[in-house]
Amino acid sequence: MQPLSKADWLNKVPEVTLSFWIIKIMSTTVGETCADYLAVDAGLGQGVTSIGMALLLALALFGQFRTRAYTPWIYWLSVVLVSIVGTQITDVLTDKLGVSLYASTAVFAVLLAGNFALWYRLERSLSIQQIVTPRRELFYWTTVLCTFALGTAAGDLATEALGLGFSLGVVIFAALLALTFAAWRLGGNAVLSFWIAYILTRPFGASLGDLLTQAKTYGGLGMGATWTSAIFLCVILMLVTAAQLGVGNRQRLSQ
Repeated sequence: MQPLSKADWLNKVPEVTLSFWIIKIMSTTVGETCADYLAVDAGLGQGVTSIGMALLLALALFGQFRTRAYTPWIYWLSVVLVSIVGTQITDVLTDKLGVSLYASTAVFAVLLAGNFALWYRLERSLSIQQIVTPRRELFYWTTVLCTFALGTAAGDLATEALGLGFSLGVVIFAALLALTFAAWRLGGNAVLSFWIAYILTRPFGASLGDLLTQAKTYGGLGMGATWTSAIFLCVILMLVTAAQLGVGNRQRLSQ
């Protein structure tokens, strides 16, 4: 098999639509709830969960990098696994290594900013409309992992360390997302607005996951990680299946 040239590639990531944001938010929630389920409810512990999910993520990303164009099921499987791994990174730093949420939030913010700076310096753009080379795709997925780790740390910092609670955390991050959307509609930079929203959906989804799963005595709704993960995964599966069928139909029509 001959190596792919840039001309052989199509954009490797989905268009930014309402469905994109719904799946993204639900993926972040699943990352929070599924990580808790595997580590706590299933009794695997954070170490086994982290290693196992990291290996699955490596396999999913290998498949993602091997594709020539956006393939919904591979892409969103990778996002869900990045969400779980990103959650585990923050949890291990906080629970096992004793790193404060203030420190981890600051470190992940610096890493994300550095990744953006290097990406822009080499590619002169942070847009996701032209993820058509291996280097751009590598920057994209590195950024995604950083946003999930940062979002988890920032969400935990807001709801736990600062004592805002799950309900107020959901409201605050939802309001910030609404402000970002309003700024974009009023003429704000589309690329900047996208990445701000992408970062904010992580703490919003994590806060939502905690609100749904945690016991009522801790300020949650008591649905539990098992049911919440199962329901959200079913919705993600339906939306991704619809996207996959849509891609398949467009490919057949173009032939």
